[in-house]
Amino acid sequence: MKKFLSKMPDALVRLLIVFIGLAVIGAFVVIVLIPKDLKDVKLQWAESTKTEQAKPVKYAGFHACADCHEKLYEKKKTGYHKDLSCETCHGPAKAHTEDPEKVKPVIPKERTFCPLCHAYNPSRPRGFPQINPVAHNPLKACSTCHNPHDPKPPTTPKECSACHGEIARTKAVSHHVQLECTTCHQAPQQHKISPRSVKPTKPQTREFCGKCHGKNAKDRLAKNAPKVDMANHGEKYVCWQCHYPHSPEVEE
Repeated sequence: MKKFLSKMPDALVRLLIVFIGLAVIGAFVVIVLIPKDLKDVKLQWAESTKTEQAKPVKYAGFHACADCHEKLYEKKKTGYHKDLSCETCHGPAKAHTEDPEKVKPVIPKERTFCPLCHAYNPSRPRGFPQINPVAHNPLKACSTCHNPHDPKPPTTPKECSACHGEIARTKAVSHHVQLECTTCHQAPQQHKISPRSVKPTKPQTREFCGKCHGKNAKDRLAKNAPKVDMANHGEKYVCWQCHYPHSPEVEE
């Protein structure tokens, strides 16, 4: 071994010694210093299970609510809040189910509660009911107008901007500001009531935009619209695949 090391450069010998030393230290730490339960996944699961089982049970589960509140349960089951557990809004209910007269569930009446889900947030999916809590019926409790177990709007929205505020604000400063939404979209009446299940239409062909933007366009709305050769421009793609129709600026 000494002869082998003597033939190697000093720098390489030192590097080899350092590597061996680190390997020995690492093995010592793993084998001796790290507790066994931190290395064994099954032990970790067992300990976590014991910890969770030791915690007191607070939730009853939404099926327990049906035992006493059958009418509300059935109404909610077919409403917009059907995927929410009762305890999402009313809090842990196990104690209430054990002594319903003494322990009452929480009834959220604060104006700030419903906006936790329904205040405008651009990350939420389109069609999800969103409002500006400052402007939308200020100071009124949400339950004044909406039944929380089946929260349909008391009136059907008359303008697209009621639900599509961000799009309306974008369109308001775009070249399409003078176009009604129904110029390009057909929105069934049911869409205003069930926006996530009944969708409006959107143009599916290049010829639709070509009515205004084709070089031979004769539509009365097309007088000052930018013109392109539909046979060569954009190949096979539908126009909105490259141009955002609510703000159709062209990048040079």
